[in-house]
Amino acid sequence: MNNKYIDLIQQTYDFPQGSFKVEDSHLWFNNIPLKELAQQFGTPLKLTYIPRIGEQVERARSYFHNAMQKHDYQQPYLYTYCTKSSHFAHVLDETLKHDAHIELSSAFDTEIVLRLLKQGKINKDTYVLCNGYKTPDYFAGIQRMIHAGLKNVIPILDCKSELRVYETFDAKEVQIGLRIATEEEPSFDLYTSRFGIRRTELLDFYRYRLHKHPKVKLKMLHFFIYTGISDTTYYWSELHKYIKLYVQMKQLCPGLEMLNIGGGLPIQNSLEFEYDYQYMIDELVGQLKNYCEEKNVPEPTLVSEFGSFTVGESGATIFKVLGTKRQNDREIWYIIDNSLISTLPDMWAEKQRFIMLPLNKWNVEYHRVILGGLTCDNDDYYKIISEDEELFLPSIEPDDVEPLYVGFFHTGAYQDSLSGYGGVHHCLIPSPKHLLVDVDEDGNIQYRLFAPEQRSEEVMKILGY
Repeated sequence: MNNKYIDLIQQTYDFPQGSFKVEDSHLWFNNIPLKELAQQFGTPLKLTYIPRIGEQVERARSYFHNAMQKHDYQQPYLYTYCTKSSHFAHVLDETLKHDAHIELSSAFDTEIVLRLLKQGKINKDTYVLCNGYKTPDYFAGIQRMIHAGLKNVIPILDCKSELRVYETFDAKEVQIGLRIATEEEPSFDLYTSRFGIRRTELLDFYRYRLHKHPKVKLKMLHFFIYTGISDTTYYWSELHKYIKLYVQMKQLCPGLEMLNIGGGLPIQNSLEFEYDYQYMIDELVGQLKNYCEEKNVPEPTLVSEFGSFTVGESGATIFKVLGTKRQNDREIWYIIDNSLISTLPDMWAEKQRFIMLPLNKWNVEYHRVILGGLTCDNDDYYKIISEDEELFLPSIEPDDVEPLYVGFFHTGAYQDSLSGYGGVHHCLIPSPKHLLVDVDEDGNIQYRLFAPEQRSEEVMKILGY
């Protein structure tokens, strides 16, 4: 009878696949022996596989390159990285090695850009797109970047009143973008995104405020559809609205050169994940090319802001099961050595799903379990893989010498910033140690401890003790 954990996975999914394989009952991720890693460095452990970041940049660029060749698209494509997905230096360093540009969201982001310029990791031709609502500090940071000689700083107006500030900038010319306030999906709580300027106001705003402006020049139109780039009637109908608006704006403003489609390429969040990336990009580029050609308008430089797609699949979070609890006839709890709420907040707050697999004991029988975190919060648990699939893991016996390790994969985007990495967490559960994994020129795997597990002394200092 095939009732071992490896039988369950191989009968349910196409496995091994992608970055995952099993050897001798142990899971490997990007050719990294994870159980050995967990034993060597201890748990809880956050892992960043740095080469995956660059691979994702090149992967997206190849999709757009292929689509542009197919449709004879004449203008270039610019890959920008959405820094709010992960601000860590090792992420920006790897991304920028692959000729990516940068999209910002806040005042502190501008300090990162100025340091990258000083370190020679970006140059004065790098595009720096400034999204979000602008505070006085953010405006000041934008002006400092312009004064530092960055030629392609483009603040994107979130509201019309921003224009008054750029008119006062000590600069000969300020290039700007306009963000379109997109219509939300019918099932969403709101009708219109709070970000950007209403679509019905954009043409008049250009006519009466920007046309022949002596200093401020419109270079970019930007939108972001929050469902992501998805093969749905809603996405394609919304996309057509904004392509049409771009053409109308271009007819009024010959200097408008760029269309920013935002982010939205998904990442693999389950072993049954299916998404035809090339088809979706082909359709997007083809629709834009065809409509511009129909209206006799030059197609724009196409810009994307991929954040989760860039960094998400580089991450993994590993825990050790400390013990088991049976609370009734049906529920068996596996208690892990950290908190799911603190360490993977997207999973708790947004019901985000990640690939979840054991690191060892694949040749052991399995049963239905619930993972429980260390906090005293009733919501600190994980019990389902998807809407219709419960969580199964290898059985643990009382006399087992080897502990069970479990991992959540493709957790590289947002988790650290949402959890307040290095700060105070629920029940004072410490931030896990963070390990960087890279590959040298000879193909050898290298490990570097980026940060140790948070110490009690650090937490006490934050709390004022």
